[in-house]
Amino acid sequence: MTIDTVKRELEEHIGDVVTINCSLGRNKYETYHVEIKELYNHIFLVEVPEKKEIKSFAYTDVLTKIIKIKY
Repeated sequence: MTIDTVKRELEEHIGDVVTINCSLGRNKYETYHVEIKELYNHIFLVEVPEKKEIKSFAYTDVLTKIIKIKY
């Protein structure tokens, strides 16, 4: 898997609600149900609908398995 394949996967799901599991280290995780908003060169933005909060993640976070996306 490369950054380009991650971008292509995310492009197919812009506007969709997905689940993101984010590793905080030491066996701690946060789970978000988010809508994919925008894609940029190195990051992508998601919106947490319950809180009206925008979060950003890097494509490398997906590659290094810091975050896991369930479509």
